[in-house]
Amino acid sequence: MTTKTKKPKAEVKPKTEADSLAEGTHGAPFQFLGMHTTDKGVVVRSFQPYAESVEVIDAGTGEATPLTKIQPDGVFETVLPGQSRFPYRLRVHGFDGTTATIEDPYRFPSQITDEDLYLHGEGTHYRTYLKMGAHPITIDGVDGVHFAVWAPNARRVSVIGNFNRWDGRHHPMQSRGSSGLWELFIPGLQQGDIYKFEVKGNLGYLMQKSDPYAFAAELRPRTASVIWEHSTYRWKDADWMSHRDQTSWLNAPISVYEVHLGSWRRIPEEDDRPLTYMELADELIPYVKELGFTHIELLPITEHPFDGSWGYQTIGYFAATSRFGSPDDLKAFIDRCHQEGIGVILDWVPAHFPKDGHGLAFFDGSHLYEHADPRKGEHMDWGTLIFNYGRNEVRSFLLASAMYWADVFHIDGLRVDAVASMLYLDYSRNEGEWIPNEFGGRENLEAVSFLKMFNEVVHKEHPGFLTFAEESTAWPMVSRPTYLGGLGFDFKWNMGWMHDTLEYFSKEPVHRKYHHNNITFSLLYAFTENFILPFSHDEVVHGKRSMLDKMPGDLWQKFANLRLLYALMYAHPGKKLLFMGAEIGQWAEWNCHHSMEWHLLQWESHEKLRKFVADLNALYRASPSLYEVDFSWEGFQWIDFHDSDQSTVSFYRQGKDPDDMLICVFNMTPVVRNPYRMGVPRPGMYIEALNSDSEFYGGGNIGNAGQIAADALPWQGQPFSLEVVLPPLAALILRPA
Repeated sequence: MTTKTKKPKAEVKPKTEADSLAEGTHGAPFQFLGMHTTDKGVVVRSFQPYAESVEVIDAGTGEATPLTKIQPDGVFETVLPGQSRFPYRLRVHGFDGTTATIEDPYRFPSQITDEDLYLHGEGTHYRTYLKMGAHPITIDGVDGVHFAVWAPNARRVSVIGNFNRWDGRHHPMQSRGSSGLWELFIPGLQQGDIYKFEVKGNLGYLMQKSDPYAFAAELRPRTASVIWEHSTYRWKDADWMSHRDQTSWLNAPISVYEVHLGSWRRIPEEDDRPLTYMELADELIPYVKELGFTHIELLPITEHPFDGSWGYQTIGYFAATSRFGSPDDLKAFIDRCHQEGIGVILDWVPAHFPKDGHGLAFFDGSHLYEHADPRKGEHMDWGTLIFNYGRNEVRSFLLASAMYWADVFHIDGLRVDAVASMLYLDYSRNEGEWIPNEFGGRENLEAVSFLKMFNEVVHKEHPGFLTFAEESTAWPMVSRPTYLGGLGFDFKWNMGWMHDTLEYFSKEPVHRKYHHNNITFSLLYAFTENFILPFSHDEVVHGKRSMLDKMPGDLWQKFANLRLLYALMYAHPGKKLLFMGAEIGQWAEWNCHHSMEWHLLQWESHEKLRKFVADLNALYRASPSLYEVDFSWEGFQWIDFHDSDQSTVSFYRQGKDPDDMLICVFNMTPVVRNPYRMGVPRPGMYIEALNSDSEFYGGGNIGNAGQIAADALPWQGQPFSLEVVLPPLAALILRPA
């Protein structure tokens, strides 16, 4: 019988700190790398995996001391007996024969203060963008970039880029303990350099993530973040900013031109590319000024990977999309708007974010920005993730994003998308697919708290800043101050008015008398909120047809109906919003991949519609009665809303000045009403301030020769009356002479 001899087990060498560093598992690189004082003198260590040799250079004397490779993957070390710490650099000799003298990132002190850590953790660091992300700074006379990121459950975080061959073993960041923040200063980097964070999650696998606080990003489909320095731009809009902050916007005219920058105008000769920010400054601003709109609203220009999301699936909450140019180019566009007296509103999406691997989703190997439970953390309809508003650091992130656009880009307001989805835990969910709040209700109390805080902070820091809620439910007091129990928004989109009005106008005129309530019902609730009346991009996509194509009848009637609709919107209490293309009568639905149908302006009917919209804006801005008292019955009085048989309505708008009044009457049928008697509150002459049937707008030019005298005949509860000719499918707006 043969006895087998067991081989002795190979001795396993214990891992050293140098091994951990080389393997990318060392969690505290500052404790090992750099220069450290010991009882024998100072020790200098550096990790240079592509170096053949490394020397430490005394910055004062120039004396060079070689380092010894103590770990085969590139960890170098030297001990300088009897010496104390001194300024130094490293000279690195690469395997490729190159030599470079560099600053050691691990000799520079931390830049994030204890106060920063405290406020970030508390959720009240409203300008945390000043410390997070990538910031070009100078430390001890050395130029470079300071990086900071929040990843509390990561084992290691490194900065990677072209400067280190995208090797995450280079430039591991320093953890700031329980705060979950990581930071590192890298000398020599500058504006325009690209980078990401390599994150080793708590389960051990690696991810490459874009910087959540990046100020710029590569053009899609590339996904790296870009270092950008904001302090170099010089603004020229001081007059506008002062005027803005001193204006009472509830009592001011606001008519918004909603724009998708990627499809407003394209250049067919250059692969149908969209205009740049600078080209838009030259073309869009004069166009909007000519039309008379007070504000431009931009569909989200925060960085997003998918064009088809229209920007509503945001990855970069601090990065202006690179599709149209640099961040400074966007500033120049906004600056030019302000110099021309035009405000700029940005669509902002704090409700949800996409699942793209380089973004916020599962950022540090855990559900960090989103809820872990899909019943709270996922929008099933949209395939996106929902922010965890109960987490302090997430609130800081979103609040800082809002402040960033106001502070750095001089944005005049934010239209907050999908507010309804934020407010309700059961939004678009069936029974069993959602989790009630702590009181058993369906309200998302954490989101409510966040929205209130958001409105309080931005209004305190920027008195003239405006916030708009896209909110479609009966949630009370959306546009009331938080100290009264409201959410604190300045305005709420009136989705009910929009829906009812478009449904009415889609009917053939012969049937409208049966749907009269659709155009009168809105006044039952018109003053419960500060409403803005929107005909937005959402109404001209997904089979809903363009604004012109929604209108019934032949070609003439379609244009007449559309002019009538716009006149009704401008006369109705509330601020105004119109999506691009609606002013020229596009036939096709909006397509984000194609330009507006500018060729239609070669036809007189489309050009005259544009002229009509410009004149509506001019009348609106020149008539305080149409905007001064928008949110109270004191600014509106029905004359007749009962005349369903003839499908007409009439009312008057009243400004703060008793002499400032406009009489508005609307004929919703193609029948001329002659004569049509209507009550008015004053004697004297009434001048036609606007007749939508004018030949200047493509109408039949039926009217009242420009003016009408009131009769001393009480009518419809008014002490006087007018006998007018009502044009077909038309609006008359009359001003007392």
